Amino acid sequence: MTETALAFVMGAVSALFPVINVELYLMGMGALGGGVLFAMAVAAGIGQTLAKVVYFYLGRGALNIPWLKRRAETPSKWAERAERWRAKAEGRPLWTMGLVGVSSFSSIPPFMVVAVLAGTLRMPLLSFVVVTFVTRTARFAALVYAPGVAMGLL
Repeated sequence: MTETALAFVMGAVSALFPVINVELYLMGMGALGGGVLFAMAVAAGIGQTLAKVVYFYLGRGALNIPWLKRRAETPSKWAERAERWRAKAEGRPLWTMGLVGVSSFSSIPPFMVVAVLAGTLRMPLLSFVVVTFVTRTARFAALVYAPGVAMGLL
C-alpha cells in the first residue's frame, strides 16, 4: 500500500476510533521525509472528512449504530459544554461553521463531539464537508512538515 493510500486509511480509521492517532503517523512519515508529504496530508484529510460524516449523520439521527450512539451520548466533562455550544449555534450558521473549523483544526473542543453537534443543528452537509476537509488538511499538512522544519532549525 502506498504512503498516500495508507494515510487515507489511517485518517478514516482514526476518525472513527480516536485511540488510533493519524497525527503521530503523519509526523513519523514527515520525519522520514519523502516527496509525497502534501499528498499524504490531503489523503488523510479526505479520510477524516468522510469518516466524520458518520458522526454528523449520527447527530441528525439518521444512523442507528449502537456503539457510536453510546460514544456520542456518554456523559463526560464535555456534555454540559456541548449543550452550551448547541444553544449558541442554533440559528447562527456562520458561528456553527466557525466552531466546526476551529474544532476540526485544533481538536478543541473535541471534533467528534462537534461533528455530532453540527448534525444535530442541521448544518448543511456540503458546508460541513468543505470546512472539515480544508481545516483537517491544513492541520495534517502542518504536522507532516513539522519534523522537517524542526530539523532545519537545528
